[in-house]
Amino acid sequence: MRNATLDIRRSHDLHGRAVAEVWLNRPEVRNAFNDGVITELTAAFRELGADPTLRAIVLGGRGKAFCAGADLSWMKAMAGFSWQDNQADAVRLADMLWTLYSCPVPIVGRVQGDCYAGGMGLAAVCDVLVVAQGAHFCLSEARLGLLPATIAPYVVRALGEQVSRRYFVTAERFTAEQAHAFGFAHELVSAELLDAKVAEVVATLVANGPLALRACKQLVQDVAGQPVTPALRQETARRIADIRASEEGREGVQAFLQKRAPSWR
Repeated sequence: MRNATLDIRRSHDLHGRAVAEVWLNRPEVRNAFNDGVITELTAAFRELGADPTLRAIVLGGRGKAFCAGADLSWMKAMAGFSWQDNQADAVRLADMLWTLYSCPVPIVGRVQGDCYAGGMGLAAVCDVLVVAQGAHFCLSEARLGLLPATIAPYVVRALGEQVSRRYFVTAERFTAEQAHAFGFAHELVSAELLDAKVAEVVATLVANGPLALRACKQLVQDVAGQPVTPALRQETARRIADIRASEEGREGVQAFLQKRAPSWR
């Protein structure tokens, strides 16, 4: 499905396993987003997240940049907004980021070029981030007298508190190599190998149990930063018991013991 701002494609591998691609499709403005992009991304990921057959989603950008943050025309319009208008606009952006972050389907980010401001938020909500050498990152809001507020919950989690302390306040650019060293980018490859590495990651994801895949993603979100209380220990014990007793869990264990591929492969 192609429209003015997004290019959404669905496909199946040789075993019929469904994968979706969502492309930011505004290369003429470096895939900067505006209210239209925010609305369409929110709707797209709500729809994709509700598809029980989907195994992975790739999020990328057409052209030279992954996402340059906010569209300049949109920023000009916002300059005349009231406080209430700014609040409503920020809530829509926050809702979009939450929709991607909470999407039950694992998201693989494909960053081929510059990733600035709000684009950092999009990168931060991806479960696996594959970055091409030569890409640059920047939390540029402070240069404009602003702050990266709506993206902060996700960027600080993905980039780390200590690194965020620096780049939030300095608004310096940092390289793909630095992003990898910080742990923000999971994979760093040459531009020529970017698509091959993304395909490799997707193939790894779809080979796993489809229900376990979603449960693992949710597990990380639920336990990250939580104290190891008796309640948490009981909850994690319940989750492993649930999945061991499930049809998928039983099939996976039997396949392992019998040295064969499980049914979902």
